[in-house]
Amino acid sequence: MRISSAGLLSLLMLGHPAAGQDAGGPLSAIDWLSQSVATPAAAGAAPATAINEPPVTEAGAALPAAVTTSALDGPSPDGVGLIAPAVSGFPHDLWGAGLTREVAERLVTHPDDDLPALRQLFLTILLAEIEAPVDAGGRGELLQVRIDKLLSMGALEQAAALIDAAGATTPDLFRRAFDVALLTGAEDRACQSMSDAPHLAPTVPARIFCLARSGDWDTAALTIRTSRALNQITADQEALLSRFLDPDLYEGEPVPPAPNPVTPLDWMIYAAIGEPLPTEGLPLAFSYAELGPRSGWKARIEAAERLTRAGTIPPNVILGLYTERDPAASGGVWDRVAAFQDFEAALSAGDGTRVAATLPPVWATMQEVELEVPFATLFGKALQDIPLTGEAAAIAFRVGLLSPQAEAVAKQHKPASAEDAFLVALAVGDAKGVVPPDSLGRAISTAFRAPAPSTEAKALLDGNRKGEAIITAIDNIARGVQGDLRGVTEGLSLLRLAGLEGVARRTALELMILERRG
Repeated sequence: MRISSAGLLSLLMLGHPAAGQDAGGPLSAIDWLSQSVATPAAAGAAPATAINEPPVTEAGAALPAAVTTSALDGPSPDGVGLIAPAVSGFPHDLWGAGLTREVAERLVTHPDDDLPALRQLFLTILLAEIEAPVDAGGRGELLQVRIDKLLSMGALEQAAALIDAAGATTPDLFRRAFDVALLTGAEDRACQSMSDAPHLAPTVPARIFCLARSGDWDTAALTIRTSRALNQITADQEALLSRFLDPDLYEGEPVPPAPNPVTPLDWMIYAAIGEPLPTEGLPLAFSYAELGPRSGWKARIEAAERLTRAGTIPPNVILGLYTERDPAASGGVWDRVAAFQDFEAALSAGDGTRVAATLPPVWATMQEVELEVPFATLFGKALQDIPLTGEAAAIAFRVGLLSPQAEAVAKQHKPASAEDAFLVALAVGDAKGVVPPDSLGRAISTAFRAPAPSTEAKALLDGNRKGEAIITAIDNIARGVQGDLRGVTEGLSLLRLAGLEGVARRTALELMILERRG
């Protein structure tokens, strides 16, 4: 399934690769990428340039760093982005004095389980047009780190758009584009791109896959036999690829075991021979492969739930899937479908009595799968026009606060409790004089009354490294969610000092409303 250009734009507005290696090694790596083309080294590409770091004396004192130089004859691929500064709200020099490896390490090691508002903020950082770090040198290392992080988060459409915007045709970026095309149902486009790039040397499995896609079965079969004779593929690869070309010939025989890790090309071949591998235990990006019509309705719903929860596809995708047809059974996903359909029908009819009856159960199912914010994005505004009382009114108020209309909802609401009053104060950005309802509320309130960021984040902000300071703030809040409430105060404080007041408010509301505490 492909997201429309309008849908992709909405994603850009929405707001685990391996850790960084030694100084001379890659800044990030994804171990599940298909070996679709020869590696850069095998293809004769120049080795990666190590980033200069200060030498260390025997006493352990760092000597002055070497002077950093950067090419001035063209734009750096590391500065390529999809969101202009006027839209992202970030200054063009967000990285400031930060160096490539330092920025990359913060991106690579950042966890993928943020609160929705913070996840959107982090996605915006990955996709924004930002000047390359001063030592980038036009190598495109940070661009690849950003793409890899998007892939690890399941943001395939965004990663593909960033690759296209960069206009690069290196083997490393081609491998990523090839895999994105496979997982998004664009296999023919992937093979055509390979055919159009003669400087890239396709590996045997990729060559055979594309030959079969084009209908050249005889050449594909000959390639398998020749490659096996030359020990270019293993016996298991030969068996799997031969079965891919002629499944009937191997009917009744055991299927070769799936490799570890599974690559997108592996996944496509196993699916083609009628032995699809479940995506639930695979990296999040593989969920995209089950959004298309080749998968069953249940698998498509569950894949969309995972990607919607990650914030990488727009909520209207899950809306369409939940309402596609009548639920096939009961329990689990079917209960969510039934509850969603009952509520959506009641809201569409403007029937307040039915909305009051269907809102609590659908809200409970959305909480089970952590889709409260997407639900609020879809229905938060419409719910405010329905007169409700009791439990349904309390839920509608919270749904409204999780929606893009949070401030307007808060201004129209008459608090019925101390907790409601605190939520209203957060939504309008003025927590002075309002009593927090609990310890988490006190940690949040402090950030709005007397901002106190962490020493590390404040040092980064003062040292002209605003981008890294923001990522540190996000990490601090994640620490707070796990129980260290000081991190909540520090992270929200830094966001406000960095000019991200709206993000700080949305995050504070999500901390109070969503059950994400460790």
